Amino acid sequence: MEKCIGANGWKWVQLHKNEVDRVKQAIVQDKSTNAWLDQVRKNKTNCLRVNFLENGEKVVKGSLIYKQNFAKERDYELFHFYLTIDQLVTINLERPLWQFERTENAVDGFLMLLGELMNEMLMEIDQFEEALKTLIWSVRKRNETGILELVYTRRHELLVWKNLLIPINEVKMAIDEINFQGINEGEIFVCTCKRIERAMALLNEYEHELDSIINLEEVISSHRGNEIMKTLTVITTIFTPVMAFGALWGMNFRHMPELEWRFGYIFSIILIIISTLLLYGYLKIKGWTGDLLKGKKKGSFFE
Repeated sequence: MEKCIGANGWKWVQLHKNEVDRVKQAIVQDKSTNAWLDQVRKNKTNCLRVNFLENGEKVVKGSLIYKQNFAKERDYELFHFYLTIDQLVTINLERPLWQFERTENAVDGFLMLLGELMNEMLMEIDQFEEALKTLIWSVRKRNETGILELVYTRRHELLVWKNLLIPINEVKMAIDEINFQGINEGEIFVCTCKRIERAMALLNEYEHELDSIINLEEVISSHRGNEIMKTLTVITTIFTPVMAFGALWGMNFRHMPELEWRFGYIFSIILIIISTLLLYGYLKIKGWTGDLLKGKKKGSFFE
């Protein structure tokens, strides 16, 4: 599809991914065009090129992934673009852009496209924010091993979001760098830049929140591990007299004086109990039992 848009009649050429060969007829070719077309045919990843044509005209061309499935690496949506001040060529971009009629040139049209992509991304980030809020309170209400898995799932989703946003920000920076006449101060450029900055600020804040949750979970896991080891150590120590006397009187030597004692059984029980209580009292006085015998409060992080 080829269409003239706006009062100045800038040209928008929209092609399907199977129509790559028609690109050469629509654009002014230079030395870097073939490399970009090779990238278009591969249709796999982001790329960006900024240069000048032989006639001095400024051009930005590249490929941009604007949607990504969080669970499947190969499930994404990507389009390719070729941009000059009066021409925009898009390949594999399947979306209506009725607001193009408001723009005065191709760069404004492309910036409006980026703005719409950012608007959709911000709405999806709002859903991520809701999931993150639920996760934050889940850490408080039911702090268990499965929560840590959810934390790392959200962390991966955040990395995917940032991986999508960084190339979009790079495109914005390239347009700013090449300095198309009258673009950098325009309303559309400023609005698109603000949306990109807002998305980056949100993702950075969410990253800090997730890092805090991860640090909290690591502290809780470490505390639990220490409590478990401490509990096992204290229990083992307290029952040392039982094991020691049990091992002593469980021997099979022929001559053992205790076997002939009339009250040997009662004596052994009393001796084990007294030695166990004395050992526990010693540990208690030293403060080595801590709060092991105290129950955790309901809703506690360490419950």
